[in-house]
Amino acid sequence: MFARPRSPRTIVVWLTLYLALAANLPLWGELARIGGAPSVYLPTIALMALLTVCGTVAILSFTAWTRWMKPLWFGVVVLAAVVQHYMLSYRVVMDPSMLANALQTDPNEARDLMSWRMVFNVLLVCVLPAWALWRVRVRPQRFVAQAWRNGVLLLAVAAIAAGGALAMNRQLAPLMRNNVHLRYMMNPMASIYSAATVAIRPMFKHSRKLVPVAGGAALGASYAGQTRPPLFVLVVGETARADHFGLNGYVRDTTPELAARRVLSYRDVHSCGTNTLASVPCMFSPLGKQGFEGRKNEYENLMDVLQASGLAVFWLDNQAGGCKGVCDRVPHASAFEHLDPSVQAALCDGDECLDDVMLRGLDERLAALPAERRAKGVVLVMHQMGSHGPSYFKRSSPDVKRFLPECKTNALAECSHAELVNGYDNSIAYTDRFLGKTIDWLKGQSRRFDPALLYLSDHGESLGEYGLFLHGVPYGFAPEVQKHVPMVTWFSDGMKARRKLSISCMEAGVDAPLSHDNLYHTVLGLMDVRTPTYKSTLDALASCRGDNVASN
Repeated sequence: MFARPRSPRTIVVWLTLYLALAANLPLWGELARIGGAPSVYLPTIALMALLTVCGTVAILSFTAWTRWMKPLWFGVVVLAAVVQHYMLSYRVVMDPSMLANALQTDPNEARDLMSWRMVFNVLLVCVLPAWALWRVRVRPQRFVAQAWRNGVLLLAVAAIAAGGALAMNRQLAPLMRNNVHLRYMMNPMASIYSAATVAIRPMFKHSRKLVPVAGGAALGASYAGQTRPPLFVLVVGETARADHFGLNGYVRDTTPELAARRVLSYRDVHSCGTNTLASVPCMFSPLGKQGFEGRKNEYENLMDVLQASGLAVFWLDNQAGGCKGVCDRVPHASAFEHLDPSVQAALCDGDECLDDVMLRGLDERLAALPAERRAKGVVLVMHQMGSHGPSYFKRSSPDVKRFLPECKTNALAECSHAELVNGYDNSIAYTDRFLGKTIDWLKGQSRRFDPALLYLSDHGESLGEYGLFLHGVPYGFAPEVQKHVPMVTWFSDGMKARRKLSISCMEAGVDAPLSHDNLYHTVLGLMDVRTPTYKSTLDALASCRGDNVASN
């Protein structure tokens, strides 16, 4: 086989055929699951194999030049092997949104995704083509001859793919329309497309301008002659599912601390996206999900408006990935930087810390904010590590691990479903205790402030339902568990009196349908910040505040 030189087109075709067999097991398995009977799925698998091979050959035909393309070809093999591992292990698809989210993963989160199983799975796919690419000699050709032959190959595979798609359009059209995720499982074609999309997209963002929305922001009448300024804590949760909160009827009591503090839990809240990169900027935007996703420019957000009104604002982050641009123009800090060694030893593993670290030194953080702003009011945002997977066992301390045995590896396939759920539920129990401690800290501030808290998760999580794990499935066909998120509120007596909040009214509204679209307007309404972008119809508390109800 290696006795004589091969043309680069021959190498590309053989490499593509190998990857179609060795790196598309998730696609073939999914087609078999959807089809049910062999008579249904075998023709579909044959067609999808044809389209995958033709699409990949078409892409790689642009690289069919010289022996110097060998590293690039091997890079495609490695990409295909890694993507297949994650599709098999976590049932994710590598669409552009997922790939962009993966590229923003910090080293600690990336380490959680590494395992010996991953090394084995990647080597299993890569060893044979690595050896073959090393041994094969590439036949040199003149540029013009090479170019027209590559063009013929491109046209040939395009014609074959078009012919196959037309011949089986009756089966293909409904299959792809009803199962959009299949197009992102065609490996490595979909992965190359997603990588190219993520790489090219920033080139068209340089001309985006920042549209101001904070102009005209001002504090309302409740600040006139106030005896105590408001202190509002907004906790941005991470990867929490609403249906695993005991407050929402979950069979396990995962939220005893919140229940003891008589919080309000909203049961029908949906996220803007299914990953942090999509959800966090969207939930702080004045545009809402539809407007945010269709925007042509960047816009100032809730943090900008609160700061422009004169309030003291501060963003405290326990994720190395940061605030995704939301806090760039306001004071912010990482919770795990400059820690006392004793705190680091108790709460941290390297640069990754349990969420309790954000409660350390809060009084000092508040005292460091400008005094003239503090006198008006404070908004503190705490961005959790929460229940970030796949290493759920790292997201809780030993003293809250009530659900045992739990999965103690990031290779979720090695754990039973019960162990996986135990590890996740322990992380929810830890969030419950963290929020309970935060409320207790706020109660301690009641002499100086009128405190309140709102907790809202950025997105949910799949724990094996429909064979899916983690999150990040494209929103249009993501399961409910990745979009249905918990939202919890707590108000001190001072805040209830200040904003004339009716408890009975709020309790009656806990089953009202809400989404991330409501956050921007609800916070502005609660903090009595007047701005042209505020919409009372999206304020979840508007009907329970002030003169609209009888306060109680």
